[in-house]
Amino acid sequence: MTEPAAKDKTSSDQLEKAGQGTFARRLVDAARLQSTALVIYDPSYRQLDYPMGDVPWYVGVCTDVVVRAYRTLGIDLQPLVHKARVGSGDKNIDHRRVLVLKKFFKRKGISLPVSKKPEDYLPGDLVTYHVPDGTISTTHIAIVSDRKTWSGTPMVIHNRGFGVQEEDWLFAAKITGHFRYKGRPNIKGFAQK
Repeated sequence: MTEPAAKDKTSSDQLEKAGQGTFARRLVDAARLQSTALVIYDPSYRQLDYPMGDVPWYVGVCTDVVVRAYRTLGIDLQPLVHKARVGSGDKNIDHRRVLVLKKFFKRKGISLPVSKKPEDYLPGDLVTYHVPDGTISTTHIAIVSDRKTWSGTPMVIHNRGFGVQEEDWLFAAKITGHFRYKGRPNIKGFAQK
Protein backbone atom coordinates (compact mmCIF):
# COMPACT_ATOMS: atom_id res chain seq x y z
CA MET A 1 0.00 0.00 0.00
CA THR A 2 1.24 3.47 -0.78
CA GLU A 3 2.42 5.38 2.25
CA PRO A 4 1.59 9.09 2.20
CA ALA A 5 4.70 11.07 1.47
CA ALA A 6 5.29 13.45 4.33
CA LYS A 7 8.58 14.92 3.25
CA ASP A 8 8.96 17.34 0.39
CA LYS A 9 9.81 15.90 -2.96
CA THR A 10 13.43 15.91 -4.05
CA SER A 11 14.32 19.46 -5.02
CA SER A 12 14.84 20.48 -8.63
CA ASP A 13 18.32 21.74 -7.68
CA GLN A 14 19.34 18.27 -6.49
CA LEU A 15 18.11 16.69 -9.71
CA GLU A 16 19.82 19.26 -11.93
CA LYS A 17 23.14 18.74 -10.11
CA ALA A 18 22.84 15.01 -10.79
CA GLY A 19 22.03 15.61 -14.45
CA GLN A 20 18.53 14.22 -13.99
CA GLY A 21 16.14 17.21 -13.99
CA THR A 22 13.05 17.08 -16.14
CA PHE A 23 13.85 13.65 -17.57
CA ALA A 24 13.79 12.05 -14.10
CA ARG A 25 10.52 13.72 -13.17
CA ARG A 26 8.92 12.56 -16.41
CA LEU A 27 10.22 9.00 -15.90
CA VAL A 28 8.83 8.90 -12.35
CA ASP A 29 5.49 10.32 -13.52
CA ALA A 30 5.32 7.67 -16.28
CA ALA A 31 5.98 4.90 -13.77
CA ARG A 32 3.50 6.32 -11.24
CA LEU A 33 0.76 6.54 -13.86
CA GLN A 34 0.97 2.76 -14.25
CA SER A 35 -0.27 2.33 -10.66
CA THR A 36 -3.71 3.53 -11.75
CA ALA A 37 -4.42 0.29 -13.65
CA LEU A 38 -4.85 -3.19 -12.22
CA VAL A 39 -1.97 -5.34 -13.47
CA ILE A 40 -1.80 -9.11 -13.07
CA TYR A 41 1.70 -10.38 -12.28
CA ASP A 42 2.62 -12.83 -15.01
CA PRO A 43 6.27 -13.56 -15.91
CA SER A 44 5.43 -16.15 -18.56
CA TYR A 45 7.17 -16.20 -21.90
CA ARG A 46 5.21 -14.59 -24.72
CA GLN A 47 5.77 -13.98 -28.41
CA LEU A 48 6.10 -10.18 -28.84
CA ASP A 49 6.25 -7.77 -31.74
CA TYR A 50 9.63 -6.20 -32.45
CA PRO A 51 10.23 -3.38 -31.87
CA MET A 52 7.66 -2.01 -29.39
CA GLY A 53 6.65 -5.50 -28.27
CA ASP A 54 4.67 -5.61 -25.04
CA VAL A 55 2.50 -7.98 -23.09
CA PRO A 56 -1.18 -6.97 -22.72
CA TRP A 57 -1.62 -3.76 -20.67
CA TYR A 58 -3.23 -5.69 -17.78
CA VAL A 59 -0.23 -8.05 -17.44
CA GLY A 60 3.25 -7.27 -16.21
CA VAL A 61 6.21 -7.79 -13.91
CA CYS A 62 8.76 -5.44 -12.33
CA THR A 63 10.71 -5.03 -15.57
CA ASP A 64 7.56 -4.04 -17.45
CA VAL A 65 7.18 -1.02 -15.16
CA VAL A 66 10.62 0.14 -16.27
CA VAL A 67 10.13 -0.71 -19.96
CA ARG A 68 6.74 1.03 -20.11
CA ALA A 69 7.97 4.12 -18.25
CA TYR A 70 10.85 4.55 -20.71
CA ARG A 71 8.52 3.99 -23.68
CA THR A 72 6.35 6.86 -22.44
CA LEU A 73 9.46 9.04 -22.89
CA GLY A 74 10.05 7.68 -26.40
CA ILE A 75 12.73 5.14 -25.45
CA ASP A 76 12.08 1.53 -26.44
CA LEU A 77 14.41 -0.65 -24.37
CA GLN A 78 13.52 -3.80 -26.34
CA PRO A 79 15.70 -3.04 -29.41
CA LEU A 80 18.31 -1.20 -27.34
CA VAL A 81 18.82 -4.25 -25.12
CA HIS A 82 18.87 -6.56 -28.15
CA LYS A 83 21.42 -4.44 -30.04
CA ALA A 84 23.61 -4.15 -26.92
CA ARG A 85 23.90 -7.96 -26.89
CA VAL A 86 23.56 -8.21 -23.14
CA GLY A 87 21.02 -11.03 -23.12
CA SER A 88 20.39 -14.33 -24.85
CA GLY A 89 19.45 -12.69 -28.15
CA ASP A 90 15.74 -13.45 -27.68
CA LYS A 91 13.83 -10.29 -28.66
CA ASN A 92 10.73 -11.55 -26.85
CA ILE A 93 12.13 -11.80 -23.35
CA ASP A 94 15.56 -10.22 -22.84
CA HIS A 95 14.20 -6.74 -22.03
CA ARG A 96 11.82 -8.34 -19.51
CA ARG A 97 14.56 -9.91 -17.37
CA VAL A 98 16.19 -8.08 -14.45
CA LEU A 99 19.69 -9.49 -14.92
CA VAL A 100 19.68 -8.49 -18.60
CA LEU A 101 18.45 -4.96 -17.82
CA LYS A 102 21.09 -4.71 -15.10
CA LYS A 103 23.82 -5.54 -17.64
CA PHE A 104 22.34 -3.05 -20.09
CA PHE A 105 22.15 -0.19 -17.58
CA LYS A 106 25.66 -0.98 -16.35
CA ARG A 107 27.02 -0.81 -19.89
CA LYS A 108 24.93 2.03 -21.35
CA GLY A 109 24.00 4.08 -18.29
CA ILE A 110 25.78 5.34 -15.21
CA SER A 111 26.62 2.80 -12.48
CA LEU A 112 26.36 4.35 -9.05
CA PRO A 113 27.54 3.04 -5.70
CA VAL A 114 25.17 0.92 -3.69
CA SER A 115 24.75 2.47 -0.26
CA LYS A 116 22.46 2.53 2.75
CA LYS A 117 22.17 6.33 2.56
CA PRO A 118 18.74 7.52 1.36
CA GLU A 119 20.22 10.74 -0.03
CA ASP A 120 22.28 8.75 -2.56
CA TYR A 121 19.11 7.66 -4.39
CA LEU A 122 17.50 10.28 -6.63
CA PRO A 123 14.19 10.23 -8.51
CA GLY A 124 14.47 8.25 -11.71
CA ASP A 125 17.35 6.10 -10.45
CA LEU A 126 17.01 2.38 -11.14
CA VAL A 127 17.68 -0.08 -8.34
CA THR A 128 18.11 -3.84 -8.75
CA TYR A 129 17.70 -6.33 -5.92
CA HIS A 130 18.31 -9.87 -4.78
CA VAL A 131 15.15 -11.17 -3.11
CA PRO A 132 16.05 -14.62 -1.72
CA ASP A 133 12.50 -15.40 -0.62
CA GLY A 134 10.89 -14.32 -3.90
CA THR A 135 8.04 -16.62 -4.87
CA ILE A 136 8.55 -16.35 -8.62
CA SER A 137 11.94 -14.66 -8.97
CA THR A 138 14.92 -13.81 -6.78
CA THR A 139 15.71 -10.67 -8.80
CA HIS A 140 13.82 -7.39 -8.84
CA ILE A 141 14.03 -3.85 -10.24
CA ALA A 142 12.39 -0.59 -9.17
CA ILE A 143 12.38 3.10 -10.10
CA VAL A 144 13.17 5.57 -7.30
CA SER A 145 10.29 7.99 -6.74
CA ASP A 146 10.38 11.71 -6.04
CA ARG A 147 8.26 11.10 -2.94
CA LYS A 148 9.77 10.29 0.43
CA THR A 149 8.64 8.58 3.59
CA TRP A 150 8.25 10.34 6.92
CA SER A 151 11.86 9.42 7.71
CA GLY A 152 13.18 10.89 4.44
CA THR A 153 13.79 7.64 2.56
CA PRO A 154 12.80 7.77 -1.12
CA MET A 155 9.92 5.54 -2.07
CA VAL A 156 10.10 3.26 -5.12
CA ILE A 157 7.67 2.46 -7.91
CA HIS A 158 7.60 -1.22 -8.86
CA ASN A 159 5.58 -4.38 -9.27
CA ARG A 160 6.51 -7.12 -6.85
CA GLY A 161 3.44 -9.23 -7.49
CA PHE A 162 0.64 -6.97 -6.26
CA GLY A 163 0.35 -4.63 -9.22
CA VAL A 164 2.31 -1.44 -9.77
CA GLN A 165 2.78 0.31 -6.43
CA GLU A 166 4.65 3.24 -4.96
CA GLU A 167 5.87 2.31 -1.52
CA ASP A 168 8.56 2.43 1.14
CA TRP A 169 10.65 -0.47 -0.16
CA LEU A 170 14.04 1.01 -1.16
CA PHE A 171 15.95 -0.84 1.56
CA ALA A 172 13.59 -3.81 1.98
CA ALA A 173 15.86 -6.26 0.15
CA LYS A 174 19.54 -6.54 -0.78
CA ILE A 175 20.41 -3.94 -3.40
CA THR A 176 22.61 -5.38 -6.17
CA GLY A 177 22.76 -2.40 -8.52
CA HIS A 178 22.13 1.35 -8.70
CA PHE A 179 21.92 3.07 -12.09
CA ARG A 180 20.92 6.19 -13.97
CA TYR A 181 19.93 5.89 -17.58
CA LYS A 182 18.87 8.81 -19.71
CA GLY A 183 18.68 7.48 -23.23
CA ARG A 184 17.65 9.26 -26.38
CA PRO A 185 14.22 8.66 -27.89
CA ASN A 186 14.40 5.89 -30.48
CA ILE A 187 10.70 5.47 -31.20
CA LYS A 188 9.89 6.63 -34.72
CA GLY A 189 7.72 9.73 -34.74
CA PHE A 190 8.34 10.55 -31.09
CA ALA A 191 8.96 14.24 -30.51
CA GLN A 192 11.41 14.85 -27.67
CA LYS A 193 10.10 17.29 -25.07
